[in-house]
Amino acid sequence: MAALPLHRWGASSLRAHSSAPPSRRLFSALRRPSAAARYEPGSKVMLKGMDYPELEKWVQSQGFRPGQAMMLWKCLYGNNVWAHSHDELAGLNKDLRKMVANHADLKALTVKDILNASDGTRKILFSLEDGSVIETVVIPCTRGRTTVCVSSQVGCAMNCQFCFTGRMGLRKHLSTAEIVEQAVFARRLFSDEFGSITNVVFMGMGEPLHNIDNVLKASAIMVDEQGLQFSPRKVTVSTSGLVPQIKRFLHESNCALAVSLNATTDEVRNWIMPINRKYNLSSLLGTLREALSLKKKYIVFFEYVMLAGVNDSVDDAKRLIDLVRGIPCKINLISFNPHSGSHFKPTPDEKIIEFRNILIQEGLVVFYRLSRGDDQMAACGQLGEPGDYQVPLLRVPEKFQCLQLTCGMTGIPKGLQDCALLEIP
Repeated sequence: MAALPLHRWGASSLRAHSSAPPSRRLFSALRRPSAAARYEPGSKVMLKGMDYPELEKWVQSQGFRPGQAMMLWKCLYGNNVWAHSHDELAGLNKDLRKMVANHADLKALTVKDILNASDGTRKILFSLEDGSVIETVVIPCTRGRTTVCVSSQVGCAMNCQFCFTGRMGLRKHLSTAEIVEQAVFARRLFSDEFGSITNVVFMGMGEPLHNIDNVLKASAIMVDEQGLQFSPRKVTVSTSGLVPQIKRFLHESNCALAVSLNATTDEVRNWIMPINRKYNLSSLLGTLREALSLKKKYIVFFEYVMLAGVNDSVDDAKRLIDLVRGIPCKINLISFNPHSGSHFKPTPDEKIIEFRNILIQEGLVVFYRLSRGDDQMAACGQLGEPGDYQVPLLRVPEKFQCLQLTCGMTGIPKGLQDCALLEIP
């Protein structure tokens, strides 16, 4: 495959995202278990919505041997094929190819646009069958590692105040196939240019553990030894802190877990991450201590977005040390990436380094993650397009009103509210 030209693919716009506001009734429906593995008689099945046991059972139900299911599986995920059409099922029995063509779909997403950032990062816009648009980011690294950042939802219900996706509200969960397909497309489009796609992070649009059934299944397909063959240590699922789902994830998956902490007091975290009002710091960190005591040689990642004047003080650094004490962890400090949906400001580099050094002096393993792709709104916290409907921001606590969080305005901007509109699962 030739290298991608350094310009936009297509003439589509980010504003193509669905702008219909979510309703409260929608949330309870979306929280019901996924029906990704159920198929109506006579309808076509989506192959990438199945794990291998389901695929094998389906192939046998059509009158073929189990061994032929493995050959089909490798066409989907292995042997550098990553099939998206029936014509790409080379090596399969003619009758099996015909059956698949008649009864199955291989492709869950359509590429709408690809944006190329100046640092080599690529942002792929995918269209879903219903017209919704999701975003996936491919991040090359000079050290031989290339990461694909996948989305798990259209929008997000968590309403984190520093995250652009949160302005959208939750539109829908992605299916297993729609999640897996993002990694498949990354390999098809960019393996020749960047080399092997080695890492997957569930840090795109959405709260992955809010869609836990499909995320668990998709991540299992990604690490399957006969499939996409990602190492479980190199597939990282991020969460804002849904405690019951964290327990389930740590019990059922060997993939890595990243927890977005972003504050050292409940007062601040209640404001910038409303999920903390349901699962506070004590509940979240206590759950991690208990669960990780039973999961040997497992390290959790704590993500910490540095917000100027909000969570970046020396006292915050000292509290963070106490909060994570006894939890096997690594800490990623992330510079805030500005966007039109938030009024925060990034912490200066020198202050981030001071914060980092305080943590390191106490023996913590700390990384300072640089922004990638921010000139194409592809950096952490910048994905999505709210459209005409945007979830209102929360009321700024009185002690922070002097920080001029509103791009020059002091006080509380019009339209802010005291609590999140979205239901928290």
